[in-house]
Amino acid sequence: MLLKVLMDSLMYMSQLKQLTNTIMGILYEADYEQLEVFVEERQHIIDGLVERFSLEPASVNEKVEIEQLLGNDQEIIARMNVLRLEAQDWLHKRGQAKTQRNAYESSYTPDSFLMDKKK
Repeated sequence: MLLKVLMDSLMYMSQLKQLTNTIMGILYEADYEQLEVFVEERQHIIDGLVERFSLEPASVNEKVEIEQLLGNDQEIIARMNVLRLEAQDWLHKRGQAKTQRNAYESSYTPDSFLMDKKK
């Protein structure tokens, strides 16, 4: 049982390292979809580690490795915020364009008459 727990731990830690290294290698070219996949896969791995650590506490080496991997979080979060701000800006510009377009569209019926009164 203990051997299986240790093997699971090694597998999860290896997957977490590989996943983190992969995203860090493409972080500034990554789009939101790639970051979304990263977050989902990472959550799956973290869930496995949490389950594993509930059976056997993390070793000192595992704690150090996890801390090193968490050191990349600020950079990943910063990239996610850049993408969020870009999307927010795009939505704002789209809303402005829609407002301007609606202002120029005619709001009258084509069969109506305009009557001027002579004073």
